Amino acid sequence: MDKLLTMSEKELTRLEVMKRLEEKRMRQSEAAERLGISVRHVKRLLNAYRKKGAEGLISKRRGKPSNNRLETKVKQEGMDLIRKRYEDFGPTLAHEKLTEAHGMKISVESVRQMMIAEKLWKPRRAKRPVIHQMRERRACLGELVQIDGSPYAWFEGRAPACSLLVFIDDATGKLLELYFTPEESMFSYSAAVKRYLARHGKPVTFYSDKHGIFRVNVKNALSGTGLTQFGRAMKDLDIKIICANTPQAKGRVERVNKTLQDRLVKEMRLHDISSIEAGNDFVQEYFQDFNRRFSVVPRSSFDAHRPLLPTDDLDRILTRQETRILSKNLTIQYKKVIYQIITSRPSYAMRKAQVTVCENAQGQISVLYKGHPLPFSVFHKQQHQAEVVSSKDIDHTLKKPWRPPDDHPWRNYGQTSK
Repeated sequence: MDKLLTMSEKELTRLEVMKRLEEKRMRQSEAAERLGISVRHVKRLLNAYRKKGAEGLISKRRGKPSNNRLETKVKQEGMDLIRKRYEDFGPTLAHEKLTEAHGMKISVESVRQMMIAEKLWKPRRAKRPVIHQMRERRACLGELVQIDGSPYAWFEGRAPACSLLVFIDDATGKLLELYFTPEESMFSYSAAVKRYLARHGKPVTFYSDKHGIFRVNVKNALSGTGLTQFGRAMKDLDIKIICANTPQAKGRVERVNKTLQDRLVKEMRLHDISSIEAGNDFVQEYFQDFNRRFSVVPRSSFDAHRPLLPTDDLDRILTRQETRILSKNLTIQYKKVIYQIITSRPSYAMRKAQVTVCENAQGQISVLYKGHPLPFSVFHKQQHQAEVVSSKDIDHTLKKPWRPPDDHPWRNYGQTSK
C-alpha cells in the first residue's frame, strides 16, 4: 500500500532535482545553483533520497515545537508587564519598552502575536497605497526643514490641550526642534525658532503650510509689505520660507505628527509629564532618542546651517513690527494706544519721521528710529473695540462662560422664601 506523504513546495522542488540527478540529467553544481544551497548539501540530500526515497527529503522537525520558542514563564512575564503598563501600546513600542526598560529578550513579532492572542491588538488589513509624486530627499542637513503645528490632547487630560510645533529635517528625517505652546501664533513660532537657532544655526529654508503665520492669504492686498510678521523676521535672518500646496507635499512632517501623537504621548504618560513647561524640558531629551532610532544618513555630510551673525539681534527681530509716521506733536498710535515721543531735539526735526513699533511676546513696546530706541510715554488709551479673530484661534480666544455657584442669589431670583 502506497504511503501518503505531505511535502512543502520547497521539498517538491528538491524531489524533482534529485530525480534528475539520479537519472544523470543534471550535474551537482547545477542542482546547487537551482536550489540555492552548496554542492556539499546537495550530496547529503542525494544520499538521503537514495536511502529513503522522497521521505528522506521531508524535514524531520515537522510537527515538533520550535527550538526557538519562548518559554511559558517568559511569555507570562511579558504579558503581565504589557497588561500592567503598556496595554494601549502598539506591538513595536511595547517591544521596545520590554527590551529597554525590563531587559527582556523577546522579538517584536512574538509581542505582536501575544497581544493579538490576548485581544490587545487587532491586526489591520493593509490599505491600498495612494500613489503621490515622488520627491527625493534633499542632499544635506539644514537645506530644507519642514515645520508644522499639531494641536492635540498631548497630556491626555492631565493638562489642557495644546499644540506641538515640529521642526524636521528633510534630508535626514531628524527632529531638530519640538516645542509645546498653547496655540499656534507668530510669537510661539518665534520662541521655537529662537531655541532652534541657538542649537543648530540658521537653515536655508523652512517648508510650511499656508497658515496665515507664514503667508499673506488675502488676494490683491492693497497695503502692507506682502510679508507676514514671521515672514519678515525670517527675511531679516536670511531664512527662506516656502509653502506647500497640499499636505502630501510636506508628508514627512505630517507623518511624524501622527507618530508623535502615539509615541510621545505614551512616553510623557510613563514619565508623568503634566504641563507644557515640563513637556518642553522633556522633549529635549526625547527627540535625541527618536533621531537615534529613525533618522537616516544624508547623501552629503555637509551641514547647510549657518551661524548667527553679530547683527542678528533676535530679541528685536522676533517681535511684531509695524511702521508709523510721527505726527506734528510727535505722537503715534498703535493698537488703540497713543504714544508720546520724548526727545530733547526740536520737535520739527522729527515731524513726519518714520519709526518702527516693536511688540514682544510679553506685550512690551519699543519704538525704533533708524534702529535706535526712542523714549516715550503713554498719552491716551482708546476704548476697546471688537477683535478680528481667525477660525484657528477661536478656541483659544473664547473663554468658558462664568457659571455662578449653586448658592448664588441669582439662582433663587424670583422665588419666594418659605
